[in-house]
Amino acid sequence: MGFEKKARPLAVVVMGVSGCGKSSVGERVAAQNGMVFVEGDQLHPPGNVEKMAQGIPLTDDDRLPWLDRIGEEIRTAQETSQGLVISCSALKRSYRDRLRQSAGGRLAFVFLEGSRDLLLSRMQARQGHFMPASLLDSQLRTLEPPTGEAGVVTVAIDNALDDIVALACQRLSGMAVKGGD
Repeated sequence: MGFEKKARPLAVVVMGVSGCGKSSVGERVAAQNGMVFVEGDQLHPPGNVEKMAQGIPLTDDDRLPWLDRIGEEIRTAQETSQGLVISCSALKRSYRDRLRQSAGGRLAFVFLEGSRDLLLSRMQARQGHFMPASLLDSQLRTLEPPTGEAGVVTVAIDNALDDIVALACQRLSGMAVKGGD
């Protein structure tokens, strides 16, 4: 069943710890569903980027302005009837609830889940990213998996990128994900 004519499009947050593939998966999910992709890392205040680059974990106080900017992107996309996929770690339930509130309930999450070893190997292989691999354990300690939360699909990252994207899209299809009117 599709959207009603005037229904706001669903926004999708591709979430998980650093190194799970949020950007790669998000870009492809957006492209396959006629939606816009926004790289959530680009919305971090400069001070957050500086802290992470120095290997200093972010606090809730650091993350809240960033989450609010992501929420603004979601709200703007919905007000203009534009489907949106955005990457955001969304590590805690309170962060996800804050984003849900911004979206007026029209929000789905794709949780990219993987082992510490796989995540670490991916982070160590990245070049030019401000987030050092030394922050992985901090993110894993902060992570509250979205198990049992409504509007969340979980996809294991130990598959090829095309397979991860196909699984995410298949699981999201039950939520009527599509672009704008």
